[in-house]
Amino acid sequence: MLWPALRVLARGELTADQLQELHSVLDLAPVARTEGPGARASIAHRTRTVAGGRLVTDLARAGDDGWVLALFFDGQAPDADVIAEYRTQWRGLVDQLDLELVEITPAAAADEVLVLPDQVDTDEAVDAWELPYDQLDQMWPHVGLRSDAPREVKKVKLRELMRTPAWRVAPAPLRHQAEEFLADA
Repeated sequence: MLWPALRVLARGELTADQLQELHSVLDLAPVARTEGPGARASIAHRTRTVAGGRLVTDLARAGDDGWVLALFFDGQAPDADVIAEYRTQWRGLVDQLDLELVEITPAAAADEVLVLPDQVDTDEAVDAWELPYDQLDQMWPHVGLRSDAPREVKKVKLRELMRTPAWRVAPAPLRHQAEEFLADA
């Protein structure tokens, strides 16, 4: 079973030559991946056997102008240094190909977090906090983060949550902790 280790979502047009360059730089076979999450969107991949299992690099389409680079593993998860190397290479390719970075999962920096446009304020009343969290440390998984995510990433996600109508009725201790968290340098 393949498990995701890193995913880069970018947007933009690629010429046939740029796409070929991407295949070449990443040493991808122009054959779709057939297993794991998102396999139907795959257009090219490479499988490497490493100590502890397999690493699969995948290129997939996401809509008309979206591109997904993903690193999957089977067996032992790649360590943080390996993921950092892939992140650095892939961010460089996104820049080199003049693509717009949409998000990287897991995020390691604030610019890798997908931030949705401002939500339209509705007249719909939210009168209860329906989440089981009253402590900031409990809330990180709800916003898609691990507790050890970088602080700047947590700040982006927290600000996004605070823009929602539900935040107005969040427990006072949680709102206070969030304000303190954002105020700390």
